[in-house]
Amino acid sequence: MVGLKPSEVPPTLMVKFVGAGAAACIADLVTFPLDTAKVRLQIQGEGLAETGVRIVQYKGVMGTITTMVRMEGAASLYNGLVAGLQRQMTFASIRIGMYDSVKQFYCRQTETDSGVTCRLLAGSTTGALAVTFAQPTDVVKVRFQADVRVIDGSRRYNGTVDAYRTIAKEEGVRGLWKGTVPNITRNAIVNCAELVTYDLIKEAILNRQLMTDTLPCHFTSAFGAGFCTTVIASPVDVVKTRYMNSAKGQYQSALNCALTMLRKEGPMAFYKGFMPSFLRLGSWNVVMFVTYEQLKRAMMSARVSWEAPF
Repeated sequence: MVGLKPSEVPPTLMVKFVGAGAAACIADLVTFPLDTAKVRLQIQGEGLAETGVRIVQYKGVMGTITTMVRMEGAASLYNGLVAGLQRQMTFASIRIGMYDSVKQFYCRQTETDSGVTCRLLAGSTTGALAVTFAQPTDVVKVRFQADVRVIDGSRRYNGTVDAYRTIAKEEGVRGLWKGTVPNITRNAIVNCAELVTYDLIKEAILNRQLMTDTLPCHFTSAFGAGFCTTVIASPVDVVKTRYMNSAKGQYQSALNCALTMLRKEGPMAFYKGFMPSFLRLGSWNVVMFVTYEQLKRAMMSARVSWEAPF
């Protein structure tokens, strides 16, 4: 690598792996309140009593955030943040950090030059693989975000470690992997929509020389990827959230959860929380991809500088 500029040196798998996890954590820190608002809107309607009266009514993104701050305090917007960061260090590192390597593998196997098929296969593979490892962190994160404390201030769990322990004790170890199937489905879809769309938009911009491979290009590609992902993945995301947050025995399966939603709340229930989902995914993608691109270059620059004297 001697004599090469940092931008000309391809990042290693480890650089991508670490960079993706770190960038995703930064993105989560910035957008977590939007994610919490999305979860609250998605589960709204499932907790109806027989009288049909809701304990808490959320209206829109800002209304949800305002209601939470007023009734539970500002810290409630970051319920589950620890589990969220644990999730990103595992989840994002695998699904994003390994994407390029898996894509190249599929391209070699199919003897194509980075076509859409290779990208879709890579997105599905890394998305599903990431869920397999990170599912317990996702379950705990959703449980904390959905935990409404408005009456006596009691907590569902006393902390992240207690949440893992309690779920395993009360629901069995399988409880930590609750909703794995809908989550694999969701994240295979999300990963394909997110990474493939970002890949294609960025490639189109660079090929047409509309922008150079700098921050404006990364920002535009990430924003487009966030919108496409929200439209495609929102129905699966709502079902995943409802099912993972449900009490033991409330739903027989993820499919039963979806059918129950459709029967009781209608088809628009699958797009509950769409606006916070878009605001969150759009902003999350922008922060994550811009940070990821910069981290990769910074780490490769440091590596080139370190190896240059040798």
